[in-house]
Amino acid sequence: MKIGIVCYPTFGGSGILASELGISLAKEHEVHLISYACPPRLRIDNHRISYHKVDVPPYPLFEYSPYTLALTSKIIDVMEHHRLDIIHVHYAIPHAASAYLAKKALHGKVKIVTTLHGTDVYLLGLNPSYKPIVEFSMENSDSLTAVSEFLKKETLEKFNITRPIAVIPNFVNSEKYKRIGRGKEKIICHISNFRPLKRTADIVRIFGMIVKEIDSRLYLVGEGPTKCTAQRLVEKLGLKKKVCFRGNVSDVSKILGKSDLFLLPSEQESFGLAALEAMSSEVPVVASKVGGLPEVIRHGKDGYLAKVGDLETMAEYCLKILTNDGLAEKMGKQARMRVLEKFTTEKVVP
Repeated sequence: MKIGIVCYPTFGGSGILASELGISLAKEHEVHLISYACPPRLRIDNHRISYHKVDVPPYPLFEYSPYTLALTSKIIDVMEHHRLDIIHVHYAIPHAASAYLAKKALHGKVKIVTTLHGTDVYLLGLNPSYKPIVEFSMENSDSLTAVSEFLKKETLEKFNITRPIAVIPNFVNSEKYKRIGRGKEKIICHISNFRPLKRTADIVRIFGMIVKEIDSRLYLVGEGPTKCTAQRLVEKLGLKKKVCFRGNVSDVSKILGKSDLFLLPSEQESFGLAALEAMSSEVPVVASKVGGLPEVIRHGKDGYLAKVGDLETMAEYCLKILTNDGLAEKMGKQARMRVLEKFTTEKVVP
């Protein structure tokens, strides 16, 4: 089968998931990935994977780059030249609309699969500027999937669609994400795109409570709009020697494999792929009890869940794990077993 995949080439969940899906599908199918840049985790040394770049010419006619139109044209081009059977779009804005336009332009029989990842539903998708076309694109997809039961429910509640939604969870390569080893100093890790929803300032404040009780270090991995705020807070609290900002890292498995705890106090998470990668690496997770996270993390078994903004409780949970090696090891092993039972590539990708 010939499959096209459209995604954002980012370090966020949807870009990572699309890349891993493409790599897995390429074992048996021909895969064509379409985006404006090559996703950082995509390996194109496989002859069954092709990358097609979307070029957006900078014409003064347009105040903003017309990416949706350029993407539509590129999808048409790939559909025509490679006779695609399926076009799988990750993130509804604007990928689903572009795929629909391309299909109509060619009067084709290609099937459109749209996977919803989160902010395309409960944040950007609800913006009045986007909602009508997002709703239309969902309804006119041949198949619609969401990464969690939470996201499915949110979509059906907030959008007027009749299209059934199948829940297909995110997954990880369990052979890649493994425990490497632990040092004497406790390592707390957070990986994200540093958007306001991730509450990175909360992470710094929680760590400030932890480091008073136990020798530890915080790794903050990623880039985004709240990074500067987090850096200023680190300096204000006198934590500069204990906090390491790593920036974007293409392979986070080595960092997670040496971590003792993963911290995710987000305001909202449709699934929590980074938490899943940590769990596969036998790293217990302390996270907010929001969105799809309770579908992944079992409170008291794989880690702990707390109310958004309850920093004291989160710090207590972190210390409970970091000061008890037996509990940490038990939770880590249970977390990896959870992944092996439900969230590996082999379990999710047919």
